[in-house]
Amino acid sequence: MSDDPKIDGARLWDSLMQMAAIGATDKGGCNRQALTDHDKEGRDLFVAWAEAAGCSITVDAIGNIFARLEGSDPSAEPVLMGSHLDTQATGGKFDGVYGVLAGLEVVRTLVDAQARFANPLEVAVWTNEEGCRFAPAMLGSGVMSGTYSLEDAYAATDKEGLRLGDELERIGYRGEVPASPRPYAAMLEAHIEQGPILEAEEKTIGVVTGIQGAHWFDLKVIGQSAHAGPTPMTMRKDPWRAVAPIVSQVLALADAQAPWGRATIGDISARPGARNTVPHTLSLSLDIRHPDADVLAAMEADMRRIIETACAEAEVDFALEEVWHMPPTAFAPHLVDAIEQAAGALGYAHMRLVSGAGHDSLHTAQFAPTAMIFVPCADGLSHNELESAEPADLEAGANVLLKAVATLAGVTIG
Repeated sequence: MSDDPKIDGARLWDSLMQMAAIGATDKGGCNRQALTDHDKEGRDLFVAWAEAAGCSITVDAIGNIFARLEGSDPSAEPVLMGSHLDTQATGGKFDGVYGVLAGLEVVRTLVDAQARFANPLEVAVWTNEEGCRFAPAMLGSGVMSGTYSLEDAYAATDKEGLRLGDELERIGYRGEVPASPRPYAAMLEAHIEQGPILEAEEKTIGVVTGIQGAHWFDLKVIGQSAHAGPTPMTMRKDPWRAVAPIVSQVLALADAQAPWGRATIGDISARPGARNTVPHTLSLSLDIRHPDADVLAAMEADMRRIIETACAEAEVDFALEEVWHMPPTAFAPHLVDAIEQAAGALGYAHMRLVSGAGHDSLHTAQFAPTAMIFVPCADGLSHNELESAEPADLEAGANVLLKAVATLAGVTIG
């Protein structure tokens, strides 16, 4: 690409702040949950902006929006960008929306520069990425990839019993185009990191090589209730005797796989839950993660052995149920290289890293070459109304996206 245009950082920031005003919360965040009136308002605003930039709009059957800017060869495979506009109930201004509006800013910049390119460019808004109103998360991209059926997605209900399919219809975003894979030359998603690594390493750009795999388990350890005073320690069937070593040893599994191993015990409860009673049951969640499938499988096997051994030694019973599995996803090496080269050419400090959170790119990688660009967020804080990112970092990430897209689409200026 000759003449190397740059995105308009002030325009990007202004667009982010206008979108953030939709569903704004008192604490400075956003509550723009999927398929609510606020989500409709955000979608409508994006569509208006994209049409003003010269894009045509397509909405598929699960409500995914595709804003398309034609290239000189309409038969060429498009270069896709995008993320999501829905938020958590107490979400921030940047999670997801940055990837959508960075993609839009790339389109605006190329239109302003009167650029020429062969491949069509598309910006996607994926439906219900957050999953806080309708489960599961990443539903729009998941239906398109074939991970979930359209019928099951339509049948998903929120806490009030409202069906996703009906809510899509109500807000006017239940499209006619099939929600099925189409050929793409590439899919690039810009996103805030949602973690502390880039900030700690003083890097502006994260070149994301893939997404960690994860296993979620529910564990029940079952002993016998007894009075806390009269019952000698040696005569108890206390589930804590098993749970204590299980917790410490599962955490040690992740420590042994540094820096990318993860283990989290995020929820634990005791029954009957009385101060002066030995519990008969402890219930806890176990979350283990790693980007390498073989390492993750070994961690799972070790975790199962730890549980079996600890419960046998404590003479208590257990029940272990897997409730969710996200396989590790490796991004397309040539796109990872293109992002890294773009960051280097633009002079931004950068590093390769793995995403610890799931994103729509997890699903798009099943039908299109995919990669992600991360920028820092303050203190790694996300899914929080205090979520914050620096305008200069957001501008830098969008410039990397622009340069990578320009390379992939063969952009020329003048």
